[in-house]
Amino acid sequence: MAQPHLGWRINTDFERVSKELIAKANDIPVAVIGDVSNRLFSFPGGFQNFSKTASTVAGPALTVKVRPGDNLFLHKALDLASPGDIVVVDAAGALENAILGEMMGRYAASRGIAGIIIDGAIRDRAGLATLPIPVYARGVTPNGPWKSGPGQIGYPITAGGVAIASGDLIVGDEDGIIVLPRADAEAVIQQALEHVSVEAKWAQQIADNNWPRGWVDEAIANAA
Repeated sequence: MAQPHLGWRINTDFERVSKELIAKANDIPVAVIGDVSNRLFSFPGGFQNFSKTASTVAGPALTVKVRPGDNLFLHKALDLASPGDIVVVDAAGALENAILGEMMGRYAASRGIAGIIIDGAIRDRAGLATLPIPVYARGVTPNGPWKSGPGQIGYPITAGGVAIASGDLIVGDEDGIIVLPRADAEAVIQQALEHVSVEAKWAQQIADNNWPRGWVDEAIANAA
């Protein structure tokens, strides 16, 4: 479904990352994925997961752009999202009005949505804390939203300073959120799986008091 008017359009015709890749990504720390993707695709600090029961998530992005303080198109995105989608909202980082609260979060969970990321504010943090899905946002305010538009669903956005297209791979955990372009996600996740094995080796070396440290002095000497 697509509509032609800029600022009042919806696109649901996009390809999502595979379920097999999502399952692999869900078991990898976001920090590891960030390391192997050169630390260019993670959200900055300041985003908090307000669910106290769901700490990790992986899935395809469904992008939403809203007018700051307005959640009309977020409501529509919750109606349109497929099970397993992670709804990512560009609300311009505005903190004056919450664009999601407990009832919307409960509705999202009931529809099988895997997680919600708001580049803006939420409210009803006590209720959101009980949700079985992560809800990330920049902050909290009791002020409710407007519902008049405009907005867009399914078109490229920027959230957390990261470019995101619908169908891209989103992974989140206690450290934060990373976005991998769909075309690159499989290769990056394979690298991340290999790096998990490397870190397991490092952990064993530390336990054995045998973690090589010569690279530290070498790096200092080369930088001097």
